Parts: sequence; C-alpha cells; structure tokens
Amino acid sequence: MNSKYLYWGATGLIALFAAFSGTMYFIADAPAQTIERLGYPDYFHILLGIAKLVGAAILLIPLPRSLKEWAYAGFTFDFIAAFISHLMVGDPVSSLVMPVVALVLLMTSYTAYHQYVLAEETAVTA
Repeated sequence: MNSKYLYWGATGLIALFAAFSGTMYFIADAPAQTIERLGYPDYFHILLGIAKLVGAAILLIPLPRSLKEWAYAGFTFDFIAAFISHLMVGDPVSSLVMPVVALVLLMTSYTAYHQYVLAEETAVTA
C-alpha cells in the first residue's frame, strides 16, 4: 500500500511541475529567453511546452503501460539535458538544482509505479 501513496505523491508533484513549466513556455518571456541563452533554436520552447503538457497528462491518466514508459523516458532526457545545458553555459549551481530534484522525484515516481503496478497485477492474477 505504501508504494501506491508514494507513486501518486511523486507523480502528482512531477506532473504539477511539468504542467507548470510547460505552461510557462507559452505565457512568459523568461523561459524563451533561457532557451535562447542556452543556445537552442527559438521554436524549441514551443516543442518543450507541448511535450511537458502531454507528458504530465500521460503520467496522470490511466493509459497503457508502454505509453507511460515513454513519458518517463522523455522526462528523464529532458531533466538530464537541462542539467547539462545549464552546466555547459556556466550557470550558477542554483540553476542546476531544479533539474536534479525533478529527476530524483521522477525516479521515485518510476520506481513506485513499477512496485505499485506489479503489486496490482499480482493481486489481479491471484
């Protein structure tokens, strides 16, 4: 039962973070300026915004397991790329903390998801 609460707590937080971040790409100028400062093309913030909003929805909605795996993979790549991008342009350590925290939270959600799903599948077949 603990993995269920851990899963939903971590997943809720990561989905909230992704949805907020994805929304900010469309309504605020600072994220677009950050993307430009990191050396990515102008359209990249739109791509990231859409991907984060869709990924957050996929994590929360009951969908096939394979689709959730892709969302977890996408967020993993995003958070690692954010960390490396900020590191490469010489941003302060404070800019590196959020991608690491998000990645730890994502891995917590992923691990608890597998424990929770396997427990549910085992209960159904028993």
